[in-house]
Amino acid sequence: MPERRDLAMSAAVEPQTLVAKPGPHLSALPGGKRRAVTRGMNATELLWDLAVQTLANLRRNKLRSFLTLFGIAWGIASLVMMSALSDGFRDGQRKNMSQIGDNIVFIWGGTTEMQAGGKRAGRRVFLTRQDVLTIREQCPAVAVVAAETKTEQVPVRSATNAGRFLTVGVTPEYLKLRNLPVEQGRAVSDADVRQERRVAVLGASVRKQLFEKKPVPLGETVYVNSYPYEVIGLMPDKDQNSSYDGWDNDKVLVPEPVLLRDMPEKREFYSEGRVNGILYRPAVTKNWAEAQAEVRAALGKAKDFDPKDKGALDAWDMIEDAQMFDSIFDAGEIFLSVVALVTLSLGGIGVMNTMMMAVSERTNEIGLKKALGATKNRILLEFFLEGLLLAVLSGAGGLILVLTLAKLVNSLPLPQMFSGLPIHWNVLALATLALGLVAVGASLPPARKAAELTPVEALRFEK
Repeated sequence: MPERRDLAMSAAVEPQTLVAKPGPHLSALPGGKRRAVTRGMNATELLWDLAVQTLANLRRNKLRSFLTLFGIAWGIASLVMMSALSDGFRDGQRKNMSQIGDNIVFIWGGTTEMQAGGKRAGRRVFLTRQDVLTIREQCPAVAVVAAETKTEQVPVRSATNAGRFLTVGVTPEYLKLRNLPVEQGRAVSDADVRQERRVAVLGASVRKQLFEKKPVPLGETVYVNSYPYEVIGLMPDKDQNSSYDGWDNDKVLVPEPVLLRDMPEKREFYSEGRVNGILYRPAVTKNWAEAQAEVRAALGKAKDFDPKDKGALDAWDMIEDAQMFDSIFDAGEIFLSVVALVTLSLGGIGVMNTMMMAVSERTNEIGLKKALGATKNRILLEFFLEGLLLAVLSGAGGLILVLTLAKLVNSLPLPQMFSGLPIHWNVLALATLALGLVAVGASLPPARKAAELTPVEALRFEK
């Protein structure tokens, strides 16, 4: 027993070897003084620590965190979605109009409303083939011009069936303007027009009615107004929902001189050189008003009417209509974008409120950090990055949501007037910029509040 007591006393008195733990160490300073040096956190560790702290705050208040994240996500998703919806309907409208033709203008003869050239008002104006040449020679702002000649209810029959259809006399210039593609066979050529060949291109509905059991009747003979015509081409089945003279599926296309010879609408049309209308395309789309003024001036001089007389010519300017629709869609997109930005701003207020509550809940922690040497800038940076991370995560979730939804919608069958949800990079860049501004605005006030706390005030704070 005495020996055990001596050993215990000896062990208590003798010095023990201690293992050094990582932490502050002393370094020499001039004058023999020493300072404590601590190892700082690198950027990766700081971001990881902030991510862990942010997720802990989200778990602590699940409902509040969900509403905050949803506000930002819905705001950024709405901003991108509203732009995509507007572009989808805009592109659908353009696609619908392009079924008739791209950037073309139709003009028809009207009735004068003003006196001009010593002639009374109320005169009928008839357009002729000579007017097409006048526009071609005197209007440099016009790129392509053609006459439109057609006859309604022309009897057409095959060996098995018959019907009455709108028959249009076409030229290569006319086919450059009107969207009348040929799916099988060939279109009416310049040689067909010059040699006045009796050839025909059938619309999809005409082909189905005349050759129900023969889907490709190329080379077959049809009798148009009792004259034999060879079928040289077939137009595709066009899903068309707008027109000015009937569906293209129900038309028969023949060379223009042949129509005037075999089936003119009226004999005076043939004898006087009248046309049903004239269509043209400006050389430069944005100069459509200049082209319109040149055409009115040229025809006014030829027909003795004032170019300012709107009633002398009836016109349908598809370029002007497209610009009108664009302005409507632009106004709607601006309005919806403002609404989405307001929603995004409200989400930012939710983030700021969440961070303000986090500052209140962690006041003692802030005081302890400052007491242990944390600087004001360090506290400011910590809470600022935490709020920024919260907003960025929410915004990223919103972008993923809208991109997934757009991909899903674009994979579905779409109506004629809607071309899907196109997501453009400039819209994503704008949304990212808006998200960044909201994130900074929502994170800075709570971070400043946390940084302004003194250690004494923070440590004495009671929840």
